[in-house]
Amino acid sequence: MQKFAGAAEWVPARGGLPKLEAALPDCRGCDLWQDAEQVVPGGGPAKARMMLVGEQPGDVEDKAGEAFVGPAGRLLDKALEAAGIDRTEVYVTNAVKHFRFERRGKRRIHKTPAVGHIVACSPWLRRELEIVEPALVVVLGATAARSLLGTGFKVTEHRGRPTELPDGTAAVATVHPSAVVRSDEYRRDFGLFVDDLRAAAALLT
Repeated sequence: MQKFAGAAEWVPARGGLPKLEAALPDCRGCDLWQDAEQVVPGGGPAKARMMLVGEQPGDVEDKAGEAFVGPAGRLLDKALEAAGIDRTEVYVTNAVKHFRFERRGKRRIHKTPAVGHIVACSPWLRRELEIVEPALVVVLGATAARSLLGTGFKVTEHRGRPTELPDGTAAVATVHPSAVVRSDEYRRDFGLFVDDLRAAAALLT
């Protein structure tokens, strides 16, 4: 595993989301800032009851500077609506705040963050959790699960079922919406994704 300095020295210990967002562009905790267009902060209410944590920004998010606004974000919006969850009432963010990619011609192709990137960026996510204090965290995909639940947690084995983060916060894991976008069985997998989101929402009622 490649070791990076980690983000801890750049993460403000006090203040709310505006202060956190203002500090993000200065982070040099790993090497991803060098090639990405910009850092992508989380977004949503400062005291949301539900927080959704994905993997990393994609190409569209990297250019826009907003989380979950590309194809996976549009699918997430559709799934949240189908599950009866108001997107404006949830906080969305990523385990890694910069886009990791490889170039193929003019295209930038998604590349899964390395373990070193996940570890280096984790202080930002921990601080978001401290500020937002969600009653429930929805863990979207394997990278988010590695960051929040450890290497032994398998999303495929536990998806849609209640679990807990190490600090005791209630959580539900499911696939990342990008997996549904790419699925050959779209209708089936979209339905399963919505079922997981409904199961998460039910824990808040």
